[in-house]
Amino acid sequence: MVLCPFMRREVRRKRKEEQIMAMLANDWAQALDSEFCKPYYKNLYMFVKEEYSKRVVYPPADDIFNAFHFTPLHKVKVLLLGQDPYHNEHQAHGMSFSVLPDQREIPPSLQNIYQELKDDLGCYIPDNGYLQKWADQGVLLLNTVLTVRAHQANSHQGKGWEEFTDAVIRAVNEQNRPIVYLLWGKPAQSKIPMLTNPKHLILKAPHPSPLSAYRGFFGCRHFSQCNAFLEQNGVEPIDWQIENITGGESNHE
Repeated sequence: MVLCPFMRREVRRKRKEEQIMAMLANDWAQALDSEFCKPYYKNLYMFVKEEYSKRVVYPPADDIFNAFHFTPLHKVKVLLLGQDPYHNEHQAHGMSFSVLPDQREIPPSLQNIYQELKDDLGCYIPDNGYLQKWADQGVLLLNTVLTVRAHQANSHQGKGWEEFTDAVIRAVNEQNRPIVYLLWGKPAQSKIPMLTNPKHLILKAPHPSPLSAYRGFFGCRHFSQCNAFLEQNGVEPIDWQIENITGGESNHE
């Protein structure tokens, strides 16, 4: 059938619209391809599309899948599982715990992560919270929910993202190589029944939030344990040091 120019434009427009939340170009696209056709994902897509059209939603739509863009499935060494994106302005950019490089207000949970890194590995505390260096080395910075309304924590929970990110976790669990899971807090640890691969290491601790970090996150030594496991299995360890953007080492104590 030959389509008139108008119909061709409409077909292209609809195809583009349908792909807004399915723009995975690396091996994640194949691993998650079947999810995009499921009823829950179609409902999720319509919900998220409406939210972005009517409200302020984070992260920016182009950044929703950044964790997958920066860390292809075949490069995953560590899965660091968060919950909700940051919900304040100019913070979230699609990777758990990370904020944009020019955001100088480091969230409290990330400050505590940096403190544990300092105590565990001697890393200096940097002047920014941009964690792409980790992602580039194979740390999948995954939230269980990938979008949120501005200033409304957990506002996109129960809309379908959990089912999608469960599929992500299952895909990682199927990888036949050493992988470490950093599961901080009860919501992250609720995924443990999905993690059945004997080649993988699960590390558990309380969440680094100021409300719970003193219950066992501080002193957990997860970063050194993670690297020791990777090295023991012939895998290049993670360089956890996030460098200062302004240059030099931080004087933070």
